[in-house]
Parts: sequence; C-alpha cells; structure tokens
Amino acid sequence: MESLALLNTLVGFDTTSRLSNQMLIHFVKNYLAGFGVESRIVDSEDGSKASLYATIGPTDRPGVMLAGHTDVVPVDGQDWRSDPFNLHVADGKAYGRGAADMKGFIACVLAQVPRLSRTALRTPIHLALSYDEEIGCIGVRRLLEVLGGLPVLPAMGIVGEPTSMRLAAAHKGKTAWRATVTGKPGHSSDPAAGVNAVECAAELVCHIRRLAAQRREQGPFDPLYNVPYTTLHVGPMQGGNALNIIPGYCVFDFEIRHLANDPPDSLLTAIRSHAQDMLTPAMRAVSPECGFHFAELASYPGLLTPPDAEVVRFVQGLLADGSQPGSIAFGTEAGLYSERCGIPTVVCGPGDIAQAHQADEWIALDQLAACDRFLDRLLDRLV
Repeated sequence: MESLALLNTLVGFDTTSRLSNQMLIHFVKNYLAGFGVESRIVDSEDGSKASLYATIGPTDRPGVMLAGHTDVVPVDGQDWRSDPFNLHVADGKAYGRGAADMKGFIACVLAQVPRLSRTALRTPIHLALSYDEEIGCIGVRRLLEVLGGLPVLPAMGIVGEPTSMRLAAAHKGKTAWRATVTGKPGHSSDPAAGVNAVECAAELVCHIRRLAAQRREQGPFDPLYNVPYTTLHVGPMQGGNALNIIPGYCVFDFEIRHLANDPPDSLLTAIRSHAQDMLTPAMRAVSPECGFHFAELASYPGLLTPPDAEVVRFVQGLLADGSQPGSIAFGTEAGLYSERCGIPTVVCGPGDIAQAHQADEWIALDQLAACDRFLDRLLDRLV
C-alpha cells in the first residue's frame, strides 16, 4: 500500500507545532516535482514554517481542493509503547503521531500523484497543506492571502480531517481569549487598601458562567450536535504571589465554541461590558491603574455548508453510501476556506478523531484503504 509507505515517511518528520515543518514541506515539494508538478511555498513571517499549494492538471479553471495541516500535537508526558515518530504497524493499525490527525489523509493524497500526473484531467486537483492548525489555524491564514490573489480559485474543497470517511458539512467555530486583571497589591491585613485582582477575575469568571448557562437553557440550538448550543469555558488561571499579599495581578483564559449561526460577538461584548461597566469603576476608585485587558489568542469560524451545496452532493457521490452530511464536534480549517475565499468546503478523511492527540495514536489500515478508494473515484470523476 503506497499510502502506508508515504505515511511512514510523513510520520518520521517531527512537525510538532512548536517546531518547524520545513523538512516535510520540502519533501512534498520534491516529491511532486518528481512527477512534473510545480508547487508554491508560502513561508511564515519568520521563515521557520511553510504552507504549500499545488495544482495538478489545467491551471485555467476551477477544480477540487484537497486540504490538510502538517503540524501535530506534542507527545510530552504521554506514555507511548513505541517511538511516536517511527510508524509502527501491528494488528491492522498504524501507530504514530499524526497517523490519524492528519498525515494519513495527506499520505493517501500523495499516493495518487503518480496516477494524477499521467492522466489528462479535465478538472484540476489542488493540494493545500498548512502549518500550525493545532494552535489556532494560523498558517492557513497566510495561505489564504495567496489564494485570494489567484486568478482562478478551487470550485470546492475537502478538508481531510479524521471523520472515519463520513461526510461532515458543519462544525462549531471557536474564539479563545486571555483576560489580564490588574489590581493593587498590599498587605492582606488591610484588604480594603488594595484591589484583589484574583477576586475581580473570579467575578468575571462567574459572569462568563452565567452567560454559558443562558446559552445552555435558551439557545439557539442546533440538533446536528450532541451539545446543541454555544458553549463558554474558562481554562487556566494564575494570580497572586503569597497568601499574605493582596494579589496585584491575575490572568485567565476562556473560550467560546459557537454554532456557525451564533457568532460570538455579542457574548464577547457582554463579557467586556461587564468588566468595564460593573467591575472596573470600583477597582479604579482605589487605584486608577486597575482594570481589565483582553487579548485574542486564536479563533476560527464555524462551518455550515448547505446540505444541497454542490460540494456536498459531489462528495456524497464519491462515498456512494447515501448518507446525509453530518456535523463534527471539533474545529477545522474548512470554515476559513469557505469564509475567507468563498470556497464551499466539507470535511471528510480517514481515521477516528478519538485516536487523535492520544498516546499510541493510530489509524486503521482499512481506513487508509477506504480513503485510497475514495480518491480513486474522485480521479475517475475528473478525467
């Protein structure tokens, strides 16, 4: 199975998001060049990472884009039974970091290149590979700037995240923020002489919790999802130096995972307004330097491709199982391709998301075979 051999090579590149992916990208560039396919490299601002875009077939007409990310999550602290960056095959499974998320799909696409290069395609295939998807869909944004300047855009896109080869046309969006609270330190024997940043942060956290309860109880709702409403969540929180010192600072992160038709703007406004209007005046009555600062950490839009869209019908035909498009609980780059470039996009790829980000991450060999067959049928449709 050529896709398995290529997966072995791809897993061998440690492309954890904190590291460079340049070696993998240049491997792909050289691999494509070996079959006469030119590709365009889009470097990150510091040049340490890169995305790749290539077209196989005619360049003067729209085609089908196959998209994926090359970065993987860390293995730190995980108890792997084999080397995570050396593919291990046993019992019908291929083990390695990124095997499911999502180098398996990329390997299957690359395995099609020899056939693609010797086929007279009426409709082109576009290959889009990005970096830093795992830390906020960062690299694809620079790639989209390039795509926005191309004379011809893909007519549709398929992001090959692991869906067990089931078609997904919807997922929630996400926005992640950091709130920094500045108080006034002092001796804990006189709390009124200072401003306790931890306590002020806690009041805002409670407000976020109330907003979460409102969405949970009042919606809007979308029955496509197991959690059919927009959610809010507070994560890491740090503040203070010692118990006998009034905390002069506090920092916490929070996120909103929102339905595609429930943009987070109103929730973000409600959070900021509560901080500014309800909490800050009392803080600044003690010290004018006190207050809240908000910084966006990452965000990506939701995906809501209509069930009657051409890309949905097209991929349904390739799957030939008659199933209706579903939703996925995790986010992808698909919403950005749709929103920023107007490329109607769906998600469909090999592997199970339940195996992603875990120790001993694996993909079933029959999932690679299913993706190979899917891409074979795709090619048959484009000649």
